[in-house]
Amino acid sequence: MSPYHPEKINRVIIKLSGEFLAGEKGFGFDEELIDRITNDIIEVKRLGYSVGIVLGGGNIFRGGTWSNAKMSRVTLDNIGMMATIQNALYLAEVLKIKNYSTEVLSAVKAEKIAKFYTPTRAIQSMKEGKIVFLCGGTGNPFFTTDTAVVLRAAELEADLVLKGTKVGGVYTKDPAKHSDAEFIPEITFEEAIQRQLNVMDMTAFALAKENNIPVKVFDLSIPGNLARAIADVKVGTFVGNDLSNSN
Repeated sequence: MSPYHPEKINRVIIKLSGEFLAGEKGFGFDEELIDRITNDIIEVKRLGYSVGIVLGGGNIFRGGTWSNAKMSRVTLDNIGMMATIQNALYLAEVLKIKNYSTEVLSAVKAEKIAKFYTPTRAIQSMKEGKIVFLCGGTGNPFFTTDTAVVLRAAELEADLVLKGTKVGGVYTKDPAKHSDAEFIPEITFEEAIQRQLNVMDMTAFALAKENNIPVKVFDLSIPGNLARAIADVKVGTFVGNDLSNSN
């Protein structure tokens, strides 16, 4: 039996990359894609799940020619964290237009545009039925939004992290570059770290392993796959600790 039990999932934290929001353009927002992604989020909400969302900022900021030589990493990361706030505000507004209640909570203080993130505030908003955007990364430089999503999942006692990608899950190699790449339906954090499978950064994997937070990696480019990744054992790759435990 699979170690993944969809019936036990109640609260999910979804990771969406900024690059994905940009679609084929690679920058800004692909409006048709945003429409579809927000519909997918609504579908998950309608199924009764408590939803938190962590966004990347790569569609707005990826640095420039100066960043390679002169700018400090702290400055660049701070700019990236602000980009995630912009993404959160945008998607939250689209969801509001579609008559779904949202809350934008930022780990970086920006009082005029978003409430400051605390676990208590986020959990209360989820209990009120809101779709909660957890932006601003971890609030600190040197940490990716992959690490931020696992950190938030630990703080909010989420049952599952959903990592949306452009491929079906975790593979032995990059399937975009290697035709012989093999799909891995389930894998332990330990093995993923040892094999350096670059689905999430190693800090995120280590944090998920330590706090026993399962991760489902799936293809977000397929309409409706967000809900399927939660409900269907066969959709995506399950990453966890003890895969032999089927209780």
